[in-house]
Amino acid sequence: MKTALFPGSFDPITIAHVDILKRALPLFDKIIVGIGLNSSKQNYLSAEKRQEIVSAVFTDYSNVEVQLYEGLTVDFCREINAQYMVRGIRSVGDFEYERAIAQINQTMMPEMETIFILSKPEYSAISSTIVRDILRNHGDVHKFVPEAAIPYLY
Repeated sequence: MKTALFPGSFDPITIAHVDILKRALPLFDKIIVGIGLNSSKQNYLSAEKRQEIVSAVFTDYSNVEVQLYEGLTVDFCREINAQYMVRGIRSVGDFEYERAIAQINQTMMPEMETIFILSKPEYSAISSTIVRDILRNHGDVHKFVPEAAIPYLY
């Protein structure tokens, strides 16, 4: 079984995340959305809320699971027997950052491959950081997050 991890903070999940995952689905038997817990990072939404939202967004997808994890992402890949990691790329800056991490991960876990999926142009400006800023300022994020996430954000 080909299993991939799609890791991130998903604080909150955006339509760009959803697009990357949906485009990755035909490549794998199962994709686990791994919501990373980072104690040094101040999150907008609790880990449990993020898990609830992402689960709601993918409720109709039997081959998508949502799990929380702590520690190194490569260790979580080992734990869940993921042979692949999916990463979305919006820009050259994203690519340089993700390439460096992928190379380190390859050294730590040679049997795991990182798959880069380029963001569609219409989604390349969307980020969780921007969505959080809009939410903090009481703006409308309907155009940037999946419909299933909206009830959890307001």
